Amino acid sequence: MIRCMAIDDEPLALQQLATYIGKVPYLQLAAQCQSAIEAKQFLEQESVDAIFCDINMPDLSGMDFVRSLAAPPIIVFTTAYAEYAIEGYKVDAVDYLLKPFGLNEFMGAAEKVKKRYEQMLALSAPSAEGQTGAASGNSLFLKTDYRLVRISVDDIRYIEGMSEYVKIYFDSQKPITALLSMKKLEEQLPTGFMRIHRSYIINLQKIQEVNKNRVVIAPPQMAPNEEAAYLPIGDLYRETLNNYINSNFLGKA
Repeated sequence: MIRCMAIDDEPLALQQLATYIGKVPYLQLAAQCQSAIEAKQFLEQESVDAIFCDINMPDLSGMDFVRSLAAPPIIVFTTAYAEYAIEGYKVDAVDYLLKPFGLNEFMGAAEKVKKRYEQMLALSAPSAEGQTGAASGNSLFLKTDYRLVRISVDDIRYIEGMSEYVKIYFDSQKPITALLSMKKLEEQLPTGFMRIHRSYIINLQKIQEVNKNRVVIAPPQMAPNEEAAYLPIGDLYRETLNNYINSNFLGKA
């Protein structure tokens, strides 16, 4: 199922979107929001695969909302203003529905969403030849913003899991977000990384401090004046982390 969000400041238009999504077997309505600000708040807690979004909304337009997302999902714009069409395709929207639109037009947009979603899944799945269970050398390839990018494993500070996505924090570049599960990434990382919480994997070489309830990760080298990252330690992972600390503890007998 493709998890979808509907956004429109007009209640009737929002209800129409929700109804149409419910009529498509492979779409699942995860949230319906009457503003882009409300949608941003939802996305801070959960992720979606596709967004059907009005453009002309107060406070924050649909276009600016999409541009503000670090890793936008699949986008279909809905609006009564045809002049926004070119701008919509500039942000890689898969379709543009001009109001008023009917179910047939919506189904056409849904098919484009499905095709893009299947392409994304194919890109994010490791090939049979490339499934080594660990990083090859000191780098990995990840899909982000519909591109495959090479990342340096040694440059990773820590990884944050967000439902079907991961956000990777580095020493020498800005964070990136990729469509990948924590479990899959954990399997691909080499020795030297450890999961300390259901939502966090850390590079053990980047630990600055450990106390009873959290791990402190040193600030990035590119911005040493930034605050360190304070990450919680999950109960299920505490023993493994303690074993690592004890094996490297200089004060033991």
